[in-house]
Amino acid sequence: MSEDATPRLGLPVLHFGQAAKEQTHNEALALLDIVVAGVVEDVGVNVPPADPAVGQCWIVGDEPVAEWAGNARAIAGWTDGGWRFVPATPGLSVWCTQRARRVAFAGEWEDGVVRARRVIVDGIPVIGARQPAIVAPVAGATIDVEARVAVDAILNAMRAHGLIG
Repeated sequence: MSEDATPRLGLPVLHFGQAAKEQTHNEALALLDIVVAGVVEDVGVNVPPADPAVGQCWIVGDEPVAEWAGNARAIAGWTDGGWRFVPATPGLSVWCTQRARRVAFAGEWEDGVVRARRVIVDGIPVIGARQPAIVAPVAGATIDVEARVAVDAILNAMRAHGLIG
């Protein structure tokens, strides 16, 4: 941690004997209010909205202009004191109301990407790690063409969804 800000979110820190500590404290609270259980209106917006409501936030695009210039990819939050910016850091995620899904920062803002080792629904594992390839049937004593077409379709769907190699 630097003497003036926290290392991840750049929140201002208080100093011994500091005058007007409430200003530093309130600034840190305003920034935390933007990212804790964060919600943004939309992602990749370059032009600040004309009439934002206090508490509304956006993820700034790659080519911001006007009051957002110099804050590409940051979260811009409108407060009663004007715009506040929280730089994107790996692991930061927010809910996007326009898209009705979560977006997360992993070097860039990822829209709707879910990273997991497995998915469990109601205590039942439904998707796990990718399995090795399954060879489609090619021979046999009795060949059922319709069954073989169905098996090929299932295997192709599993490959397309990344479930098997």
